[in-house]
Amino acid sequence: MINRVWTFHAFAGRARSSPPVPAARAAGERFGYGWRTARLARGSAAAMVIYAAGAGLTYCAQLVVARAIGAGGYGVYAYVLAWITVLAYVSALGFDVSLLRFVPAYLAHPAVPLLRGVIQYASRRVAAVGCGIALIGIAVVLVQFKVLAPALANAFLVGFAVVPIAALLWVYAAVVRGFGGVVSALAPDRMIRDGVLVGLVLLASMVAGWTIDAAWAMAATLLGSAIGLGVVSLAMRRLRPAALDGVAPVYDAQTWRQTALPLVIIRAAEALMNRTGVMLLAWMVDAKSAGIYAVAFSIAFAVTLPRTAVNALLAPEISDLFVRGDRAALQSVVAKAASWTLLGAAGIALPVAVFAHPLLALFGRDFQAGVPALRILIVGQVIAAAAGSQLHLMNMTGRERSAAVLLASSAAVNAALGAALVTGLGLTGAALAATMAVIGWNAAMGLSIRRHLRLLPGILAAWPDKAR
Repeated sequence: MINRVWTFHAFAGRARSSPPVPAARAAGERFGYGWRTARLARGSAAAMVIYAAGAGLTYCAQLVVARAIGAGGYGVYAYVLAWITVLAYVSALGFDVSLLRFVPAYLAHPAVPLLRGVIQYASRRVAAVGCGIALIGIAVVLVQFKVLAPALANAFLVGFAVVPIAALLWVYAAVVRGFGGVVSALAPDRMIRDGVLVGLVLLASMVAGWTIDAAWAMAATLLGSAIGLGVVSLAMRRLRPAALDGVAPVYDAQTWRQTALPLVIIRAAEALMNRTGVMLLAWMVDAKSAGIYAVAFSIAFAVTLPRTAVNALLAPEISDLFVRGDRAALQSVVAKAASWTLLGAAGIALPVAVFAHPLLALFGRDFQAGVPALRILIVGQVIAAAAGSQLHLMNMTGRERSAAVLLASSAAVNAALGAALVTGLGLTGAALAATMAVIGWNAAMGLSIRRHLRLLPGILAAWPDKAR
């Protein structure tokens, strides 16, 4: 068993490079790497459809919820959801990322007992940690119930139940992606959860005529997440290799734990980077401002859809190429992916920036105050798209510790800048802080990739001969 998986362990962090694979390299030089980029393009196109549909549903969900409960109520909902999302990423213990490395690697060599072991190990521990965090959170809210505003307390009580469900959903989706089921992995989280939220809110507010609040919207989110978890669980059973049946699991807990800590930091810091503005505005200004910023940030985040879609196929591809030691193919795939993401991001950013006023006006008159923040955020996301999928490249090549340090530092910079700018500039200050932090983070990752992996990241990788 050790001989069959030694290359993976080298790639996972016990060594920083893998031995070359002459046959694979010779085949790549002879025939080129078009088959890999073609497969990446087809898979990315399918993923883009799912992500675009999911983004559309998210936009509709925000629109429906914001108009149903108002800017203040939506601010409470967005604030609670921000905390729940961060806690869910902590509960996932990094397995929502590391399984994208472990599953393809164990399938490639193959190491079926370890594959079954890592899936069981991840599922049980994520469920235990998620439930523990949820129970602790509920207990804290109950103790502080008289101190907290009723709307906020009720939303938190419902929201904490989302933590273990969301964490397991992401972990199972990573397993399904590792098995090759891109659409089956993405649809439950991207479409089902928000689809259920839209349907329930419309049914309650427009059909039944009920008055709903942030806690009611959070309950709809809980139900949608639970249904999504059920769907992705079925997909995991359907796509699991037949070789797993009847095989006793083998555990390499030390390797998995060593990988977990930096990835937990990465996921939690990434969630904080995306939600710091909402949290600071809710703390330092008011819930209404937090709600407006949450909508503006979500619309600007649509610019990341091309990169996210490419990442759905790119992460396992990076894992496979790095294990095989095929650096030339890896550079080629990174270059193509960065070009696609930049073109796609620019194509989305331009119309969103031009039509920022009418887009935000759909949510209500109050939300038009977020137009300057939206345009600032769009600029940052386009620059990040030009940098390519740097975080995935670092995570999939054993540089997750460096990635964790860089991302945590950027999240801290974002929080410090935001605290300094929000008081005087409000929404615009939060957007400026987020944009500067994103640009600085991507610049730091690019330097690290160039130095340690000897690869040119982002659109610079379009000239791979310079990376030699």
